[in-house]
Amino acid sequence: MKIVPNAGLGARLLDVDLSRSLDEAEFAALLAALGRHGVLHAPGQDLDAAQLAALGARLGSLEVNVANTYHAPGIPEVMILSNKRDAAGNALGLSDAGQGWHTDMSYSADIALANILHAREVPMRDGVALGSTQFLDMHAAAADLPAEIAARIQGRRALHDFGKFWDMVRRRPGSERGPLTPEQRAKKPPVWQPMLRRHPISGREVLYCNPGYATRVEGLESLESDALLAFLFRHQTQAKYLHTHRWSAGDVLMWDNIGTIHNAVADYSEAEPRYILRVQVMADRYAQALAA
Repeated sequence: MKIVPNAGLGARLLDVDLSRSLDEAEFAALLAALGRHGVLHAPGQDLDAAQLAALGARLGSLEVNVANTYHAPGIPEVMILSNKRDAAGNALGLSDAGQGWHTDMSYSADIALANILHAREVPMRDGVALGSTQFLDMHAAAADLPAEIAARIQGRRALHDFGKFWDMVRRRPGSERGPLTPEQRAKKPPVWQPMLRRHPISGREVLYCNPGYATRVEGLESLESDALLAFLFRHQTQAKYLHTHRWSAGDVLMWDNIGTIHNAVADYSEAEPRYILRVQVMADRYAQALAA
C-alpha cells in the first residue's frame, strides 16, 4: 500500500484492495495516515456492504444513524446515500445527506472518529462528475487562530444540537425530510463539546466547533456568543483550508471527523443518479484520550 500526500489536505491510497482484510502493518499505516492527512482516497475499489462494514469496524464501533432509515439490506450500520428511486417511486437512499459545513456526530456525547464512503454511481453531466465532497482542515484552523481568540476558547465549550442541521436541511426546496419525532430528539439531546481538543491520533490541537451543529458558547451572553461563533465559522471556512474530492465510481473515501469538517455539494438533479454506501465509525476506542 502506497500513501501519496496531496499538496494540502488529504492523501491517496494506491496499490491496495480494501475489500480484503488489511494486515496489521497496513492497518497501522492507514490509521496514522488518517490522523496525519485527514482525508484518504482509494480509487478503483469494489466492496459490497458487508466488506465496507468490516473495514469500518477495524477502526471502531459502527453507528446506526439516528434517522434509522435507508440501510443496506440486513446491515443497518451501512447507510445508502442516493437520489435514485425504485419502480414504485420510493427513495432508495437519503438524497440530501451532508449538505452544509459540519462534523458528523459532534451533536453526540459519543463522537465520531471517521466516515468511510464507497461510490457505486456518480452523477455526471457533459462528462464532468458532480456531487463533490469538500473538506476543511481543523488542525490548520486551530493553529492559525489569533492568540486572543485561542485564549478565549481554551477550556471553553460550545453547545451542539442535532436539530439545528436537520431543520436547516429540511427547509431547503425539494427536501423530503420530515420533522424529527420527539423520540428522535430525545435520543440526541444537545451536548457540550470542547471548542479546542487534542486529536487522539495526531496529538495536535483541533478546532472542534462547526457551523452545522454549534449553537452557543458556554458562559457567554447571547450577543457575545453569536459574535464569537460567527468569527470562528468565517475563520474555519477560509479557502486556504479547503480540499475538494471529485468522485469517480469505485472510490473509497475515508475522512477524519475530528480533524476536518465537510460539506456535500448538491449540484446534480434526480435525473443524474448517485449511489454511495456509507459507514460511520465512532471514536469509542479513544474515549480516554478525548476526555483528557
